[in-house]
Amino acid sequence: MKIVHIITRLILGGAQENTLITCKLLARRGHNVTLITGPALGPEGDLYEQAKDKDFKFLVLNELRRQINPVYDIPAYLTIKHLLEQMKPDIVHTHSAKAGILGRYAAYASRRRMGFSPSIPKPKIVHTIHGLAFHPYQSSRLNKFYIAVEKAAAKRTNAFISVADAMTNQALAAGIGSREKFTTAYSAIEEDNFLKPVPAEKINEFRHKYAILPDAIVLVTIARLFHLKGHKFIIESAKRLASRFPSVIWLFVGDGILADKYKKTIDDLGLGHRFRFTGLVPPSQIPLVIQASDILVHCSLREGLARTLPQAMLCGRPAVSFDIDGAREVVNENTGRLIAPENVDQLTAACAELIGDKTLREKLGDAGRESVKEMFSPKTMVDTIENVYQQLVA
Repeated sequence: MKIVHIITRLILGGAQENTLITCKLLARRGHNVTLITGPALGPEGDLYEQAKDKDFKFLVLNELRRQINPVYDIPAYLTIKHLLEQMKPDIVHTHSAKAGILGRYAAYASRRRMGFSPSIPKPKIVHTIHGLAFHPYQSSRLNKFYIAVEKAAAKRTNAFISVADAMTNQALAAGIGSREKFTTAYSAIEEDNFLKPVPAEKINEFRHKYAILPDAIVLVTIARLFHLKGHKFIIESAKRLASRFPSVIWLFVGDGILADKYKKTIDDLGLGHRFRFTGLVPPSQIPLVIQASDILVHCSLREGLARTLPQAMLCGRPAVSFDIDGAREVVNENTGRLIAPENVDQLTAACAELIGDKTLREKLGDAGRESVKEMFSPKTMVDTIENVYQQLVA
């Protein structure tokens, strides 16, 4: 099949890693694959080097931007439409909100220009829901706008891939699409890198680099320093835990527009010596980061299914997560602790329980590893996606 994937920007992030794995494996299975994306603007870094894979084509459109802006959006739509008319793909597969809207409309409009029969339109249009643009933490007016736009785009979509069952249920509850169009494909992880133990000397080097003592217990958070990612709740819980557990260090991995604000807050609390900020870390180093830590703490308020949760489990580390979106599909009493969103009391109690009990940490970590091995393997995800494609073009 000739397949075109479209994603808004190729920053360091779960949706982007998911898309790259999909493109890579589909290309290696003999499909003709092209990935179209916009510029990776902002402090989040990019995955361009990983996208320069000899097995698939890679195009960057300067007009494709994350923010709504007709000055960029109209040219982006026209360019995507023109490219699709030239490529004549069997499948157009979109990801993320902006590329999901522009890409699906462009693919639908391009059918006429391609001259295909109305009874067998081509290309077939697939959209992956990594997360939804509407959520409780923004105005109802904006949510209504996003829902209306997604409903309209759904009429131009042949199939949906959800990264968690929760995404399917939320979309259907908002009136987007119909049940038979949805398939869940958990967001794949390059598992070998996480299952393989990192040499002790590398872990020691990492800890030494960030002045983390060998006997320290490290609570790691891997997320952009951005709104709704929940770092403020972790800082609040640290304020309560620091005096009880003098050997605990909090490690923030990632960068973003709130970095300076969080650093100032931590310093004002007198906790600067208990926190470490790594800034951007390449995806290849995430297994090292997790294995050099003891507990993953993830307090995002809006997430499809954060891949950092199964990544931690593959490394044999327990996860503490807010109970949002797809988190409960991997985190439970056997693999970590699931707590109410924004509840700092529960967050503090869960962290304290795991900090104080190494045996429990190991037990939860071992169970977590076994629970996600097959569920998040690249082969499992791409088998599911390829099967959806084959059904559409049959």
